[in-house]
Amino acid sequence: MKIISISGLDGSGKSTQAKMLQDFLEKHNKKAYYFHAVQFSVPQATKTFFKKHCLVCKLFKKCRIEPQSSSEKVSTDEKPGVTKAGFLAINLRKIAFIIDVLRFYFLKKKLTRKGYGFLVTDRYFYDTIVNIAYLQKRNTPPRIEKYIPLADAAFYLKIQPESIMTRPRVPEQGLEYLKDKKRLYDMFSTLWNFQIIDGSLPPKELFAQLLSKLKKN
Repeated sequence: MKIISISGLDGSGKSTQAKMLQDFLEKHNKKAYYFHAVQFSVPQATKTFFKKHCLVCKLFKKCRIEPQSSSEKVSTDEKPGVTKAGFLAINLRKIAFIIDVLRFYFLKKKLTRKGYGFLVTDRYFYDTIVNIAYLQKRNTPPRIEKYIPLADAAFYLKIQPESIMTRPRVPEQGLEYLKDKKRLYDMFSTLWNFQIIDGSLPPKELFAQLLSKLKKN
């Protein structure tokens, strides 16, 4: 099974491209699995579990966990607006990363048995490493980077942060956050052999470039 990862800044259009690619593959009779790294992560999976099994809902038929409005600013981190973390919090993220990698290997085996030929990732472990490096205020990836299951094709949607801030939905962390994260993506892109695509292009043009590069792999 081939892993195709799509990475980049929050708001760069990763989800749109991942879903377009999944649809394209399925229309061509390829079995493709859509994988969202943040939703798959231990912290987010735990949060989702408690939302589904909220005792307030079960006992009082009333939930105090308010759904997010579609008009709200979007955050793709485990916790909205996280731009700082202490030593303990960062190390907990590293532990969660290792656990997620192990869980991913089991998922990959399961999908292979079910006949999936492609795993299309909306964000990947690359993005998690960038986030940890950002929180550590480091210009080098943490050592756990070596445990990333390498993608068969890794795409980076490169776009200027200022362009993202003009879009209808923008990351709530703000412009400086995006600038700092872009610097890390740019530095790590060679390390991970990212195939860079202009993220400022309209979605259909961007997807055409992605397909063109994918066919060359």
